[in-house]
Amino acid sequence: MTLQELAGKINATVADGGGDPSAAATSCATLEEAAPGQVSFLTNPKYVKQLETTRATAVVVSPAVTSARQDLVLLQAKDPYYAFMQAVVLLHGHRVHPHQGIHPQAYVDPTANVGEGTVVYPGAFVGPRATVGRDCILYPNAVVYDDCVLGDRVTLHAGAVIGTDGFGYATHQGVHHKIPMTGNVILEDDVEIGANCAIQRATLGSTVIGKGTKFGDLIDIGHGTKVGPHALFVALVGIAGSVTIGHHCTIAGQSGVAGHIRIGDNVTIGAQAGVINHVEDQTMLMGAPAMPLSHGRRVYATFAQLPQLVDRIRQLEEKVEELASKSENAGDEA
Repeated sequence: MTLQELAGKINATVADGGGDPSAAATSCATLEEAAPGQVSFLTNPKYVKQLETTRATAVVVSPAVTSARQDLVLLQAKDPYYAFMQAVVLLHGHRVHPHQGIHPQAYVDPTANVGEGTVVYPGAFVGPRATVGRDCILYPNAVVYDDCVLGDRVTLHAGAVIGTDGFGYATHQGVHHKIPMTGNVILEDDVEIGANCAIQRATLGSTVIGKGTKFGDLIDIGHGTKVGPHALFVALVGIAGSVTIGHHCTIAGQSGVAGHIRIGDNVTIGAQAGVINHVEDQTMLMGAPAMPLSHGRRVYATFAQLPQLVDRIRQLEEKVEELASKSENAGDEA
């Protein structure tokens, strides 16, 4: 399609004074790698200089971004990242699966229910009495344990395991006795689970992942945890059991959350944070143990200066000792 047609489909406006909006849009690429005919995007201001060097024919930008180049078409959109996502879908489309339905080399228990339009890849497993909704995708070696429930349009990437036993043991006289996990896992509509994630079934009741939530790879969710809708968890996040997480929360990579606490709505937790207490709504945290963002920045700024601060304290101690010694000598002379 032409750039003008593309702009109309992604709710963007062709900026005045640039290149030819009737030029063809062939595909998408980054600013650095784009070639003529390709469409790129700019959302981070630190890359704005690349507008002067990119070979892309068009770039999706915010309305405030301009360029003096006469050969570059700027497609201005209120939300350029979302607009570019739409462009990628239009020009590239989503992955085309090599087969439809349940592959012969997958195993679906006769008592399980798999919805219409769902694709189950080789090596995937759907256990007894499990329910998988419509238009889901279970990639190779994804596992859905018995009695677990997946809503519509759920994606499990390779190696994801839904419904493992929770890490629950009663220690008696030095021996760890396994607690039966009688609950299940519920993934609501439009959830996407990254590769090699594990979501534990509840001891009693359900572990729940709210609708629209997206997980990166290698994430572990403890038994009985409730994650609200539209959360974003980056790779290597670990959530202990019986945690309640509100809606639209973002937890960055390698963060950990202790058990039996509540995290409010619209909370953002920085990378490698360690959350050990309840978190109020609209909070941004960083550090281990996690602390409010503004305080954490001061703490880490001070932490980086510790060697210099230690030297200054030693110098002050030496001066204090010197002054104290002089004061004692003066008293003796008196």
